[in-house]
Amino acid sequence: MTDHPGTPVVRELDRPQINAILARNKVGRIGFARGNRIEIQPVHYVYQDDWIYGRTSHGTKYQALADSAYHWWPVVFEVDEVEELFRWRSVIARGGFYLIANEGSAADRETWMKAVGLLRTLVPETLRENDPVPGRTVLFRIAVQEATGREATPSADEA
Repeated sequence: MTDHPGTPVVRELDRPQINAILARNKVGRIGFARGNRIEIQPVHYVYQDDWIYGRTSHGTKYQALADSAYHWWPVVFEVDEVEELFRWRSVIARGGFYLIANEGSAADRETWMKAVGLLRTLVPETLRENDPVPGRTVLFRIAVQEATGREATPSADEA
């Protein structure tokens, strides 16, 4: 007798399946290089049209990415759905990390307003007086330039 549900069948997900996983989840992890270290930070997010939108506080580790001399910084974003040991889905997205400015060009302000609107679908009080995390005033987005996904299910004879 084994203590696991059997042999898993692992398969690659296609882009529509990957997009669906990114869209239905609200918590993921951002991974990035910072000096000689690799950092991973959890984040609440909203996914729309190949962009991941989130917010952070001034001084956080990944907010420092956008304070660099570069316009964007390469990151990896990961989200999982785990039902049991051999029944799960995982998505890895790679792309550029960008701060969203609330000033500057009309396009910058439009992107800011879009981000606020999307984040309010997650937390309606975002950037309002009763915001549950009022210190998170730095908005960002990640361009999903490449994405892969995998899914594990128990083999058909064990499902």
